[in-house]
Amino acid sequence: MGYGTAKVLKDLGATVIITGRRKEALDQAARELGVNAILSDQGKLEDIDNLVSEVSDKYGKVDILYINAGISRSNAIELEKPEDFDTMMNVNFRGVFFTLSKFIPYLNDGASVVILSSILATTVSPGLAVYSASKAAVSSFVKTAALELAPRKIRVNAISPGAIDTELFTKMGFDEQTLSGMNDYLVSLTPIGRIGKPEEIGQLVAFLSSDEASFITGSDHIIDGGSTLL
Repeated sequence: MGYGTAKVLKDLGATVIITGRRKEALDQAARELGVNAILSDQGKLEDIDNLVSEVSDKYGKVDILYINAGISRSNAIELEKPEDFDTMMNVNFRGVFFTLSKFIPYLNDGASVVILSSILATTVSPGLAVYSASKAAVSSFVKTAALELAPRKIRVNAISPGAIDTELFTKMGFDEQTLSGMNDYLVSLTPIGRIGKPEEIGQLVAFLSSDEASFITGSDHIIDGGSTLL
């Protein structure tokens, strides 16, 4: 979803800086997109500090801040490992919180902040208790941030995707057969009859960051093909 959003914003004329913690994948994405890249792990506070410093030194203030890094691991509650709990919370919530916190002095007045949440912040799925809790925390945080930053006309919104065609399930370690079956299952749960495309997330980010959305803040925008209607 980060890749799809970067492509949309680049095509609209923005100066885009992407981040990631896997150097090879980050460099490849930067080459393909023709954008700038900074190696950074959202789960590490020192990396966030370095990211803010490098962005502000090289590019100045920020008009659009899109925070979308996230990880998920599936485990029943009684089998959850503390180290996995900490990893997910550090990336999905703590990292989100401090990325925004540390960037606030470097956001232009009137800037747009968009944070990726998930429909699992408000729905449930067995095995994803920690992931769901981390996204629920993000959705709550967005509302407070929107109030605190409103005096500077900085808008803060969340996007809650449903099933999107990304590498997330591959990163969770599922094999090809499982992935194929999971894709078919997710399609069956989506009234539109397909899963979403990363560029569709990017188009929503672009809209929320445009002048046409200047009266929208503190909102959570579901983009799930209707799956939460079932």
